[in-house]
Formats: sequence, C-alpha cells, structure tokens
Amino acid sequence: MSQATTPERASDVPSAPTLKRVLGVPALVLFGLVYMVPLTVFTTYGIVTEMTGGRVPLAYVITLVAMLFTARSYARMSAAYPYAGSAYVYTQRTFGGAIGFLAGWSLMLDYLFLPMINYLVIGIYLEAAFPGVPAWVFILGSIAVVTILNVVGIVSVARANFVIIAVQTVFILAFVVFGSASLAGREVDPLAPFVGDGSVEGVGVLFAGAAVLCLSFLGFDAVSTLAEEAKDATRSVPRAIMITTIAAGVIFIGLSFLAQLVFPSNEFADVDSAARDVMLAAGGEFLAVFFTAAYVAGAAGSALSSQASVSRIIYAMGRDGVLPKRVFGRLSARFQTPVVAILCVSAISLLAIWFDLALLSGMISFGALVAFAVVNLSVIKHFFVDRRERAGAAVVRNLVLPLIGFGLTVWLWTSLSAETFIVGLSWLAVGIVLLAIVTRGFRRPTPMLDLKES
Repeated sequence: MSQATTPERASDVPSAPTLKRVLGVPALVLFGLVYMVPLTVFTTYGIVTEMTGGRVPLAYVITLVAMLFTARSYARMSAAYPYAGSAYVYTQRTFGGAIGFLAGWSLMLDYLFLPMINYLVIGIYLEAAFPGVPAWVFILGSIAVVTILNVVGIVSVARANFVIIAVQTVFILAFVVFGSASLAGREVDPLAPFVGDGSVEGVGVLFAGAAVLCLSFLGFDAVSTLAEEAKDATRSVPRAIMITTIAAGVIFIGLSFLAQLVFPSNEFADVDSAARDVMLAAGGEFLAVFFTAAYVAGAAGSALSSQASVSRIIYAMGRDGVLPKRVFGRLSARFQTPVVAILCVSAISLLAIWFDLALLSGMISFGALVAFAVVNLSVIKHFFVDRRERAGAAVVRNLVLPLIGFGLTVWLWTSLSAETFIVGLSWLAVGIVLLAIVTRGFRRPTPMLDLKES
C-alpha cells in the first residue's frame, strides 16, 4: 500500500545558489585598487612617454579629471541599481534591453582584455628576468593559478588582494626613497614632467595619451560589478567607487612624476618594459628586481580581480538569457561562483601569448570609454528625465555633471588610434549580430534582467 506523498515545505526545497554578501567598503576599495594595480602606471609608461613627449603626469591629470565625473555617475547608478552587471544593468534599465546589451558587450571588451594584458606583462617581465624561460610558460602558469582562486570564491580573492597590495605598498615606499635619493645633488626641473622634453608638441597628444591611460582607472568600474556581494550595497559601493578613483589618481600622478624626474628621457631599451630603465636609474639592480617581483604580483592581482569582474558580467548576461542561460546563467552549487564564465575568460586569456601590448591597451580603453559614456547618459535619463529630479541643484547633479563626464569620455574616445577603432568597431558589429540572433532579427524584445533578489 503506497503512502501518500507529503507536499514539500518551502524551507525543505533547496534554494538556488546566490552570491554572498560579505564585502564592506575597505574590501571593495582594496578590490578596486588591486584591480587597477597601483603599479599599472608602468604598464604603458614607455608607450605614453613617447606619445606625450615626456608628459605622463599631465596626461594622468587629464584622465583623472574625466574619470571623476564618470566615477560619480557610476556611484549614482550603483545606488539606484545595486546589482551585478555594472554598465550593462544601468543602461539596460534606463535605455532598454538593446542598448543595455551593447553597453555590456562593449564593457566585456575591456574586461576580457584586462586579464589578458596582465598575463602578457607578467610574461614580458618574467622573461626579461629569466631569459631561458619563454614568456608563454609564465602566462600559462599565471592563468592556472588565477582561475583556481576565482573558482574557489570571492573571499579567497579578497584575501589574496590584501597580500598583493601590501607588497606593492612596500615597493612604492622603496621607489620613493631610492628615487628621491638618486635626485640628490642633481639639477632637477620639477616642471619637466608637465612641460615635456620637446620631442612631441601640442595638446592633442596629451588626450591621446590620456585615452590610453583610461585602462588604469578601470578599478572603480570593477567595484560596481560586486554590488551583489557587498554589505549595504546602496551605500558602500558608491563610497568605494569614489575613494578608489581619487586614491588611484593620486598614486598614478605621483609615481609617474617621480619616474620622469629620475629618468628624464624617452630613449628606452624596450618601450614595453621601460619601467626597468627607470628602476635601474633609481636604485640599480636591486630595485629593478624588487620592481619585477612587486609588479608581477600586482599584475597577478589585477588578473585575479578582473577575471572575477568579467565572469560576473557574463553571469548577469546569462542570467537574463542574452547569453545561453543554461551555460552562463548558473552558479556552482559548491563554490557559489560562476565557474563556467570563469573558465571561458581563462580560455580567452590564452590569446595573451600572441597579442601586442599597445593594441591591447587601446582596446581596453575603447571598450571602457564606450561604457563610461553610456553610464553618464544613464544618470541623465534615470534621474533628470524619468524621475524628473530637476529642482535647484538637482539640475547640476542630474544633468550638468554627467553631461560633462559624457563630453570628456567622448573626447578621449576619439583620441584613440585608427587601428583601435577598427578592432573596436568590429567587436561592436559582432555584438549587433549576436543581438539580432537573440531577438530573431529584432522582432522580439531583448531579454531583460530580473532584478529581484532571491
């Protein structure tokens, strides 16, 4: 005689895995700074030095000003929509699914390439330190380690970030001490890093350099992707975004200023590893070796954080069906992380073995600036147009400031190289084709992300 089945209580039904809310403001700021890598100032140091005629600090000032307006827009939108997905979510909810998809697609360009550029520079500097070992060996090894840490979970990422930022802090202090000591007794012109060496003239090259340097500031954007893992996300994420942007800007300007005083030349042994010439001039072989260790640790930390961010954007896009939901829209029941998305990012990062540093830098900035522009417009649409917050100072907050941010990002975007535009626009074209497939020739609405938390 069969027994009647008892209906399962809601508490007995296992719930779908969700992201853990474990990160406070310090952890979010730490994540952003590690994502940026304080030593990332040296990633494109040689390239931007040649491009601007020795005016890297001035180019960083321009970039910081533009990024402050955009960071403020990200902070506003992260409070309005405290969910994983960053620019993808903000533009989707304000301009609709199609525009949101293209914004997320553009953002994925720089997120997919940022881990790649970190693996590339790890290979460049470790091969220089150990000439007998090819760069691809170091690239493969770092990809494996970073992937494992990301699969295990965001807590392991945060713990690793603390160690990495500590190593970089010690190096920065050492560089300041050695660099300052090397200037003793020398005739130094403190205005030289802002005036230049005369090899390149004009303001246009400064904006071109500033456009490349945008990749240095991607950490504030990365903070917004962890909104569903932050405690009190509507308050902690906006604060962390602004703190991260300002702190990083000060570090970048200060380090590039000292570097150009120590080595006032754009004649490098290798433009991709120009920082080694600076370190040798500041503190000899000891500082050069210390820099390599700290820089590689920082690049690994940035790869760790950037892979965490892009995997969550892919997860957000899979969760709403824009990407295959059964593949990308699921979390691991064991680790509560988007494992499939993490593995896909690792596979794409293998391209670091063949890509060029200058092109990668430009592509990251291309995708970032497109996303930055639409987030500034999202503030206007959400607060000024939809919510009609237009009284008094609200006009400045909701229209004037984001409009300035939009104008500055477009100016920087148009300063990128023609080669970057070719690749970047090709990426956008692929996104439009994918969108057409998902919407059956634009006859169906673009799937929208369900913002109800479990």
